[in-house]
Amino acid sequence: MNERTGPDDPNAGLFGMDEEDISEEALVNKQLYEKNPRRVSALNDLCYDAMISEVDNMDIPEEAKRKLIFKLTANSVLDLICDSAPVDLGLDVSFYFDMYLGVSLANKRFKADLFKEHKKALLGVKADDFPDDEAYGRALEEFEEQWWDIPQPLLEKRTPNDAIKETLAKYGLTE
Repeated sequence: MNERTGPDDPNAGLFGMDEEDISEEALVNKQLYEKNPRRVSALNDLCYDAMISEVDNMDIPEEAKRKLIFKLTANSVLDLICDSAPVDLGLDVSFYFDMYLGVSLANKRFKADLFKEHKKALLGVKADDFPDDEAYGRALEEFEEQWWDIPQPLLEKRTPNDAIKETLAKYGLTE
């Protein structure tokens, strides 16, 4: 509630005025993830019937139909995301999405977790080894960037960046 609404105001929830104070992190989580089941229902209402009707009329094996449905769905969602953002933001979103795909696919290929390995390596940089917090911060930042170009045993001696680029090239996502 805020000062303009009371406990008996039937319209208090229309614009989020009935929400208690919650942290910014909780608000971000709610917007980015908690609404996804509702988004899925909305997308279902938007395109499921037309998509299934098209695919059902195709004379292809059932497994091919299931893959086609997945690809059509994923493509539609990606189009919606890219169309919903201004061009410069859409370019950033698509670049970072590709990078996340590259990391995820490299992880799958090499049975690794690059983010976990990166974090573990950063924990090896100790604050006690530096004269002050500023020097430690600079060293940590520098190592954080350099790590992606250091060959890793889990990646058959490839650097994480090379493993990601190889993976993205397979899908034509390096241009």
